[in-house]
Amino acid sequence: MATSTSEEQTTVPRWRIIGPGLVVAATGVGAADLVATLIAGQKFGYTLLWCVVVGCLMKIVLVEGAGRYCLSTGRTIFEGWRSLGAWTTWYFAPYIVIWGFVYGAAAMAGTGLALAGLTGVLSTTWWGILSGLLGLALVWSGRYSVFEKVLAALVGIMFVTMVGAALLTLPNLGELLTGLVPRIPEDGLVNTLALAGGVGGTITLAAYGYWLREKGWSTPAYMRVMRIDNTVAYVVTGIFVLATLVVGAELLYSTSVAIETGDAGLLDLGAVLQDRYGQWAGKLFLLGFWAAAMSSLVGVWNGVSLMFADFMTNVTGGDEADARAGGKWYKAYILWLTFPPMVMMFLGKPVWLILAYGVLGAFFMPFLAITLLWLLNTDRTPAEWRNKIHSNVLMAIIALAFVALCVNEVRKAVSGA
Repeated sequence: MATSTSEEQTTVPRWRIIGPGLVVAATGVGAADLVATLIAGQKFGYTLLWCVVVGCLMKIVLVEGAGRYCLSTGRTIFEGWRSLGAWTTWYFAPYIVIWGFVYGAAAMAGTGLALAGLTGVLSTTWWGILSGLLGLALVWSGRYSVFEKVLAALVGIMFVTMVGAALLTLPNLGELLTGLVPRIPEDGLVNTLALAGGVGGTITLAAYGYWLREKGWSTPAYMRVMRIDNTVAYVVTGIFVLATLVVGAELLYSTSVAIETGDAGLLDLGAVLQDRYGQWAGKLFLLGFWAAAMSSLVGVWNGVSLMFADFMTNVTGGDEADARAGGKWYKAYILWLTFPPMVMMFLGKPVWLILAYGVLGAFFMPFLAITLLWLLNTDRTPAEWRNKIHSNVLMAIIALAFVALCVNEVRKAVSGA
């Protein structure tokens, strides 16, 4: 059976086997990541271009590890974490609940901001609520084929608009190439780590195994296909983030234009594009901004709900059907992402909740990197698919980088800086 599957894959055009990787990459690049990249371009020009490359490589390594564990064992990533001890459950339980509540409000606000700027009618709050309801409608049934097509369409819009904006600015190719030489600008260490760490997702990286399962890729026979899928997806993401950095360097750094932090910075950039190239350029960019925000929203509404369903089924001893898309826990988390956060859209965000969100979230990437090292170097993974020396070296470096970022993020969250 495995042989026929492998033979079949060798005859399938490669573009047709791209799916879950594009989903995880598109979900991971939201409005906040775009602003962070634009600000890096605004502050340092092309100096941190190499970080985009490093960031993509980091995510390729981590996502490949998560996919390799799931395909080789037939277990989900949460089942793997649970095998490491009860401490993983005690960390993950409050994290996924608090993260979902705060992220739900942030995702709706991001999409709402883009649509309010694009249309000029209704407020950010109401556009955000409508976006949340649309996300719920798109993923409620749990049909992966529909979900994947929606994400692919949003990725297409993101890619065309941002790469188009970068080409419109006529980038300086000489300076761009110098940015591939690794160097850290003065007082730029945090920006360097943040840019490398922010290329393409946090908790959604761990959702990759669930999307592989929904796609029907569930055995080691799909290992080669998974690696192609993952690599191509993050190359596309890298080009997209590179285009964002080019726009920041050419439109903001070279002209000393500053933009706000947070999602509002994208509205500022839309205004800059409109002033320089005409109203059409500003509107086109805002369309790409909306696609980036909406892809993250829809991806989380599906992928993290799958993670929650698996978590609840494991801790309650429920039926396997409860852990799948369309099950009761899957739908419960979609409702949690959609409706309670609407209150925050009207009333603002409680300081204690944002503090908890920041601290717990800062620990997730070190948590993922370290637990993958643990899972992929022990008998929890079949010997054939355990880490080789180069994988261990890369994962160890990545873990150290994310620990450094974690320390900085916790410091900022606690100090309020």
